[in-house]
Amino acid sequence: MLFSVPKKFFLVSGKGEGFTPLNAFDNALLNSGIGNTNLIKVSSIIPPGSQLIKPLKVNPGALLPCAYTHITSDIPEEIISACVCVAIPQDVNQPGLIMEFSSAGKKTLAEKIVKEMAYQGMKKRKQKIKKIIVKSCEHKVKKLGCAFAGVVLWA
Repeated sequence: MLFSVPKKFFLVSGKGEGFTPLNAFDNALLNSGIGNTNLIKVSSIIPPGSQLIKPLKVNPGALLPCAYTHITSDIPEEIISACVCVAIPQDVNQPGLIMEFSSAGKKTLAEKIVKEMAYQGMKKRKQKIKKIIVKSCEHKVKKLGCAFAGVVLWA
């Protein structure tokens, strides 16, 4: 088995400018602290009993499970935002939920939307929320920019 069930998680965000959209994305990843890893995009579940930790220094080239969102823009002066939200259930035997959202506009709006997404997702699962954790990034585009936010799952 390549992956075990993660027991920890941490949130990251970053922004960057670049020559192409991929360069801007790469620079946002570098700014977030996870740019020299191989992200494996995962969906949006925090395993039961998982613990929030401070972001770790990860070995270059590591395979890193991450639920994330990003947005790029080539409209000078446009504000773009990326945001992730983790909903921790009151019942530690139940999984938590990650929601991701990105859009043009200020991060305060993205945070409001992603929190509501988390509330709705937990409501659908009939789970009461113990805690909401949000991480966001806002970027004012110079030429070609990217905003990124993610939740890294860690064994």
